[in-house]
Amino acid sequence: MTRKYIIGSRGSELALWQANFVKTLLQDLFPDRIFEIKIIKTTGDQLLDVALSKIGDKGLFTKQIETELLNGEIDFAVHSLKDLQTIQPDGLVIGAVCERETPNDAFISNSYTLIDRLPQGARVATGSLRRRSQLLNFRPDLKIVEIRGNVPTRLKKFEESDLDGMILAYAGLHRLGLEEKISQLIPFDLMLPAVGQGAVAVEVRDSDEKVLEMTARLDDEPTRICITAERAFLRRLEGGCQVPIGALAILENGRIRLDGIVGSLDGSVVFREHVEGNASDAEILGTHLAGILIDKGADNLLSESRAETNMSPAIMP
Repeated sequence: MTRKYIIGSRGSELALWQANFVKTLLQDLFPDRIFEIKIIKTTGDQLLDVALSKIGDKGLFTKQIETELLNGEIDFAVHSLKDLQTIQPDGLVIGAVCERETPNDAFISNSYTLIDRLPQGARVATGSLRRRSQLLNFRPDLKIVEIRGNVPTRLKKFEESDLDGMILAYAGLHRLGLEEKISQLIPFDLMLPAVGQGAVAVEVRDSDEKVLEMTARLDDEPTRICITAERAFLRRLEGGCQVPIGALAILENGRIRLDGIVGSLDGSVVFREHVEGNASDAEILGTHLAGILIDKGADNLLSESRAETNMSPAIMP
């Protein structure tokens, strides 16, 4: 009898695109097995009228899925890697990191082609403190409006508003066939992405040898190396949705360049540095870069940011 394998996923359009992407890869590799997707609602999906920074981000988009994985109700959990905590729950591992999509953020506007062409005092929507900090560092005059929801929901809210612009991840727009909405692919010197942005992670039980073997076939080594450096950076800083942290690792000819940033909520203070080294030292490089920023005062900045998040602006209705 052919065994059925269950893939757990959130129910948003983007999450289901990712789950179906992984399902197709598995089905192509293992045509004699059956794979089905199970939709699981997470805390982050249920609390759409509260800013992410006010909810607390420990397992916000993953906990319920991970619980079903631990209980054996599903065999694979598919996540946006940026949603995963930097330390996996006991019994679970990241079995595969799929090849990364372009990790840049994207600027959306009906009237302006570039962020630096926005008029003085323009209103820009984002649900990310990381984006907020870097936007205000570049353009302190901008007014930031909190926005929540999946990609189509945010786009609909934006179209029905009088906002001048909005920031979303390029990867989500591309995967949903919405690239025509993009006015500008934001360069990394203006805005570093979230740790793991653009990458899809497949989480599995560390005791399930058959599933581990299957999942290993999906792993993209260059992406895995870069993600290892970025997540080590984030882990050392103990960061998450409540604090403005960004990072990007680029692998070329066996060497990594890792850029990292920590900023204040108002963008007035930003610490940004980079390190370079061998791919085999990815985790060490991430931890080292975090230490450099801590020596500059990032710890104090992060403490202030955590304290200030209770004063974040209201969400768009």
